[in-house]
Amino acid sequence: MADARRLLAAALLALAAVVPARAADAPASAASAATIKFEAPAAHLTAADPAIEARMLEITGELRCLVCQNQTIADSHADLAVDLRQQVREMLQKGQTPDQVRAYMTARYGDFVLYRPPLNGSTAVLWLAPAVLLAVALVALALVIRRRSQLPDDQFEPDPVLDDDPRSGTPA
Repeated sequence: MADARRLLAAALLALAAVVPARAADAPASAASAATIKFEAPAAHLTAADPAIEARMLEITGELRCLVCQNQTIADSHADLAVDLRQQVREMLQKGQTPDQVRAYMTARYGDFVLYRPPLNGSTAVLWLAPAVLLAVALVALALVIRRRSQLPDDQFEPDPVLDDDPRSGTPA
């Protein structure tokens, strides 16, 4: 069974390596020439001052995109993220500090917008749950090991003897 899985994995890897190479060698057909290529808009540096643009990218790199939720505002191409980048840029041009920008975004969208939310009453579960779950798992593991170590040997099932086991005395 394991050999069949290895053979299948090797065949799939070989196929994955051959197909793109064949596609690159194939001549362009009329159908592929008519295919429309979609490219997501790239974030362009639009501030006149590169220092403000760098600060904007630093701040938006710490803020979660509310549409995508797994990207920062700096990385996202969603319309809301584009608008929020522009808003941060304008706030920085007006002389606001990065802390003021983060405070504004947090007041408007909540702690969810921050990739590193502060430790407070509403976010304590986010910070403490992993440690609590790890402690519970370790205590449960310790209890199971302790109880199993106190059981007599006749409480455990014997190990199965395989046909090709050299200790069994029978040839394979």
